[in-house]
Formats: sequence, C-alpha cells, structure tokens
Amino acid sequence: MNLPSDNFPIRLIIDQQHHQNLRYGENPHQTASLYVDSDVTEANVVTAAQLNPGAKELSYNNYNDADGALNLIKEFKKPAAAIIKHTNPAGCAVAKTISEAFDRAISTDPMSAFGGVVALNQQCDNHTAEKIISSFKEVVVAPSFTEEALTILRTKTNLRILSVGELKTPSVTTIEKPIIGGRLIQQRDLQVITSDDLTIVTKIEPTDSQIDSMLFAWKVVKHVKSNAIVFATGTETVGLGMGQVSRVDAVRLASLKAIEHAEGKGPENAVMASDAFMPFPDAIEAAAEVGISAVIQPGGSVNDSVVIDAANDLGIAMVFTGKRCFKHD
Repeated sequence: MNLPSDNFPIRLIIDQQHHQNLRYGENPHQTASLYVDSDVTEANVVTAAQLNPGAKELSYNNYNDADGALNLIKEFKKPAAAIIKHTNPAGCAVAKTISEAFDRAISTDPMSAFGGVVALNQQCDNHTAEKIISSFKEVVVAPSFTEEALTILRTKTNLRILSVGELKTPSVTTIEKPIIGGRLIQQRDLQVITSDDLTIVTKIEPTDSQIDSMLFAWKVVKHVKSNAIVFATGTETVGLGMGQVSRVDAVRLASLKAIEHAEGKGPENAVMASDAFMPFPDAIEAAAEVGISAVIQPGGSVNDSVVIDAANDLGIAMVFTGKRCFKHD
C-alpha cells in the first residue's frame, strides 16, 4: 500500500486479491491465507516466480522470512547475501562476488543458518548454488538464476526457489501492522546513512575502514529485531544480538555468537552497531571486553556524556547517526 508519508487518509480502504490458502499459519493449529497487493511494483516474494516445480508450497513463516531476507539485501548494490531465520538475520555480507558474499554471510552463524532462508541481490550462479545446498535451507530468493544453478538447486526436492526479478528502487513507502481493533500504519524505514551524516563524539577518531564497516553494520541492524546489536568486520557480520529487552544483553548475545558460533572470524577489532542509544555505559563496557574497536549508534540519551566518557576510557571510537532504527516486528 502506498500512502503519502505526511498525509494519511481519513478512511482506509484495502483492496487486495486472494492469492492462495496457506498450509497453516505460524503454527499448525492456525489457518492462514495470502493476498496480493497489485499496486506493488518493486521486487517481492508474493508475486515471485517459483522455479522448483513440485516443491511443497511456501508456508506463512516461509513468506515472512523470505520477505525479511529480501528487504535486507535490497540495502546493497554490490554483491550481497543474507541468511534469515525466524525473521532475524543469521548472517549478512557484501563481497566481490555473490559466491564469496554467501560464504562470508553463512560463516557468521552456520548453526543458526540451518533451515533458514537465503537471499541474494544478484543472479545465483552454480558456485553459489553448490554452497547453498551443502546444508538444509528452506527457500532461496534472488533476482534470477543461471540454468546451471537451477539444475543444482532442484536436486533438493523441497527447496523453494524464488526469482523476484530486478531489484529496483523501492516503491512501497508505508508498512502496516494489523492489531486487534485496528491497524498501525507508518512510513517505511528507507533512511540511508552516509559518512557525512555521522558525528564523531570520542577523542579517538575512527579510521576510514571502520567507518565503512560501521555503515555496513548500520544497514544490517535496521533489519534485526530490537533491541538489536550487530558486530561486523569489513563488510560481513561477525555476531548478532537480537530481540532482547536489555541492550547490554543484546551485546552479550552478539558476543556469544561471535565467539562460539562464527567460523574463521571473531569480535576482536570488530565494530558494533546499536539500533538505539545506550542509556548506560554497560553496553560499551561489555563490547570492550570482547575487543570491539568502534561503535555506531543514534545517540540522544540523557547519559550520552557518560557513555562517551566510557568509550574514551576504553579506547573505543564512537559515532552518532542522530537517527534510531528500531524494528519491533
């Protein structure tokens, strides 16, 4: 649904075509169905071509995860790959080739990636396809697939293969969430943060490479459920902490993932992105314990000066974006 961001209608009329009944909802005891919004012109998983004939139909959860994965990789122009599990990223990376991006994304947390949804922002080739089928995946989403890649992917009988076409500029400007008794509608979070938007708040200035890595991590943390923390090195995730009611717990979860689950990488000298401000220095202290060297966060807490002092004392560079990026559902 497209609505002017500053002029919501007095009356909301929704006209969508029934597409199909789904096997079940989030759980087997819940019924579910899918409707199509014919006004949407950007790449999406609802109208995507399913290229594995005979595979079981997509479930409610498959559609939800595939949508989340596709929205994440739309953030990037260079070859990017993401693995989503239960609507949260298990890993994401940008690299010189789509195959390398997939390698770096899945190495973040291969255990959690099992049974996940893979999204690519460029054509899937045979090298990437071979890597995708090396462990169980539910769905793979990409703009297109080579014939060789399709042959390989179709060896997995129930792997759903979705071709979404060219990833054009987003056309949907609002998103909605039905709640009992009504519907919440808001402007879609399409913010783009560049180095020019950053305010360096510590005595230690981040290097150019740290800034590049922080900007990558910021794009990823937008798609992680709040409270959200992302550790990254270069343009690949190292550890993710999501869905915590305490920000310091999100840091601890990202640390655990980076230390115990990541393959061939870790948190030492990584950067950290936080989707909202840090009200206390405890999150910075927890990050410093595992070797985080730079932090990107919105700022705006009444305790910003205390957090900045802690970063200075711990030898961590920190920048403020001036904007937060909560994702609550």
